[in-house]
Amino acid sequence: QVQLVESGGGLVQPGGSLRLPCAASGIIFNLHAMDWYRQAPGKERELVAGITAGGSTNYADSVRGRFTISRDNAKNTVYLQMNSLKPEDTAVYSCNTKAVSIAHYWRPEVWGQGTQVTVSL
Repeated sequence: QVQLVESGGGLVQPGGSLRLPCAASGIIFNLHAMDWYRQAPGKERELVAGITAGGSTNYADSVRGRFTISRDNAKNTVYLQMNSLKPEDTAVYSCNTKAVSIAHYWRPEVWGQGTQVTVSL
């Protein structure tokens, strides 16, 4: 069963930090690029950060310098370290991996269920 499970969300004060893990199962993790998205109430979902299978990263302008995406292939887990959090970072954060087709290996796109992050006093 292909599955992504996020955790680590919660309530944090402005300026605080959170680390969100996303554990993958049912995939050959080191073949997959991994992304973190977020969706705030009334807003469209946006790409926050991504990491390729080879470890290259990219970030939305709004989080660059504050958020860090990383992966641990031995643990089949991708992380989003969020520092200097702002109220506008409040959203449901979800991890995602796109469909992969390499030789005889194929997996569809997969989304996690999401974890709520609330930044407030």
